[in-house]
Amino acid sequence: MNPIGLISMQYARPFVAEHFRLFERMRAHGYDFVELLVPEPGEIDLSQARKALDGAGLGVVLAARVNLQRNLSAAEKDAHRAGIDYLKYTVDCAIGLGATIVGGPLTGNPLVFAGRPPQPVADDERLARKQRCVEGLQEAGDYAASAGVTLAVEPLNRFESDVLCTTQQAVELLDAVDHPGVRMMLDTFHMHMEESSIAEAILLAGERVAHFQANENHRGFPGTGATDWVSVCRALHQIGYTGPISLEPFRRRDDRFGVPFAQWRAPHEDESDRLAASVAFMKSHLTLTEYRR
Repeated sequence: MNPIGLISMQYARPFVAEHFRLFERMRAHGYDFVELLVPEPGEIDLSQARKALDGAGLGVVLAARVNLQRNLSAAEKDAHRAGIDYLKYTVDCAIGLGATIVGGPLTGNPLVFAGRPPQPVADDERLARKQRCVEGLQEAGDYAASAGVTLAVEPLNRFESDVLCTTQQAVELLDAVDHPGVRMMLDTFHMHMEESSIAEAILLAGERVAHFQANENHRGFPGTGATDWVSVCRALHQIGYTGPISLEPFRRRDDRFGVPFAQWRAPHEDESDRLAASVAFMKSHLTLTEYRR
């Protein structure tokens, strides 16, 4: 069965040494790995983190953090170069932590979280952005593949990216990159906004999928929203996906007027029972939807 993981932001951001004790709690809840945000330089000691992960019996997948200063899509040469160098840095972190997948919006150009609204783009610049992403991913892909690491490019919704938003766009990009070290990550939260059918989009992605994030339309706990998990799991089985599936149910239960849901907030109560139920929910759906002859 696919390994099921939990994002470190469920508990803390940044996730530093004082939080390593939580690895054992994740394992006790039934999770197989942690989806850890790529640490900034000096944020954690990689060898200590790996020791803590091994001690808890927990695997790790990394989630990259891009910004406008390290941005594959950028026309500015320094920002573009920094985007490539950052992806190489994430590979170095993966090596230190024992991870084999680095996923995220690797193409850059963040919107809302960079305080930047989407703007109309001339066709020549649109194509230039694509070419910059292709060249950057090919170079970073070489570096990743030489270390046994896969880069997984994630489409984001239209409010978080103006470069890569749909599975079809990701297929087009990966076909142009044409590199075995560069594959795709899908997130059902974003897919709810941008895909006509989540299941059909999974089938379209097919064997390109290297990592999958199973999230509700409102980022709550699985089973509490509008996602058709039966069709999602059947589609994953149909493409033969056996890779990691991570959960990111970090929207807190706070419906006060004016509270910005887009902002991460630390937990204000013990969510252990719902976290344990979430991994059990996902594993049961994967088991019950598996076709057996």
